[in-house]
Amino acid sequence: MSNLFLMPRYIFTGEGALEKAGDNINKLGKKALVITDDVMVKLGSIDTLTNLLNKLSINYEIYHEVNGEPTDTMVNKGIEKYKNQNCDFLIALGGGSPIDTMKAIGAMITNSGKINDYLGKTIENETPPLVAIPTTAGTGSEATQFTIITDTKRDIKMLLKGPYLIPTLAVVDPIFTVTSPKGVTSATGLDALTHAIESYTSRLAQPMSEVFSVSAVKKIFNNILEAYDNGKNIAARTEMSIAALQAGIAFNNSSVTIVHGMSRPIGALFHVPHGLSNAMLLTDCLKFALSGTPDRFCDLAKAIGVYEKGMSAMEGGQTFIEEVGKLCSDLNVQTLDKFGADRTKFFNSLDKMAEDALQSGSPQNTRREVKKEDIIEIYKGLWK
Repeated sequence: MSNLFLMPRYIFTGEGALEKAGDNINKLGKKALVITDDVMVKLGSIDTLTNLLNKLSINYEIYHEVNGEPTDTMVNKGIEKYKNQNCDFLIALGGGSPIDTMKAIGAMITNSGKINDYLGKTIENETPPLVAIPTTAGTGSEATQFTIITDTKRDIKMLLKGPYLIPTLAVVDPIFTVTSPKGVTSATGLDALTHAIESYTSRLAQPMSEVFSVSAVKKIFNNILEAYDNGKNIAARTEMSIAALQAGIAFNNSSVTIVHGMSRPIGALFHVPHGLSNAMLLTDCLKFALSGTPDRFCDLAKAIGVYEKGMSAMEGGQTFIEEVGKLCSDLNVQTLDKFGADRTKFFNSLDKMAEDALQSGSPQNTRREVKKEDIIEIYKGLWK
């Protein structure tokens, strides 16, 4: 069986990666729309980028209003700014939100209609050049053909896809992640772990993606607690940045499964950050998925060194999931209740959330049949 494997055209990793990528950035265009958020401006991270652009004599316009998870409104404002300022390529500096927003803006520069028309559709026309500079180690969006944008009128998260959404150039410099607070480090790191696990256990997993998946799982288990406890540890930050990139490359080619399918409706309706909603669901969803592919979960137990000789595949898989649960506990993952979600609204929304989860297509990649009632029961379990 043959497989297509996709990843960014250029990837620069490690300390000093942005400076190293300068010559490649210089070839992409004459004026960039730089998409970021207020935090990156406040921290001065944007200055590192603009200093390089000034050095390269590249003009730029900064769009820093991408605060929170990306919406169609943010995308439309970015499109207007891109056109009015006569930009010819895009750079995103930030977490998954600025990067996903950049992709959506780029798509709507060269494709007809509105962003809301593309729910579940493939972006068919090539975007302007895209440069992704992640400042968190989590989403892997710098390496994927996906973007998730909230439709503010329908209260749903739209998954848009297409090879043209893969950034032309990914710059993974761990120095940008050092300022991430503990909560962000936890949520984004567990988002990357979710990508790595789901890409390995997906029905669409392939030999090339599996290599990246397993490597990412090992790196995350070996480094996330150190990055969480000691954010200045550049070695741990570097490993987490590479792990997030690897996990992104993996799920870009094998997709995700039930966790992501169920996570998006929680984010859309209750504004829970994506990485956190993944983390809330992670252990319960993995317990559900285990019986469909115990061998693969057992492989992951072996990868992180918790498999013991004589264990059955099911026992090995259970041990791995227990370790995931311990990790979530050590990283202080919030419950929906502690986050402040409205319990009554949540239970009144169960049917809609389950329908939206199934409509996303992700649960169907799980190696166990996922029914609507299964999803509803897992949602209910978040409040136990």
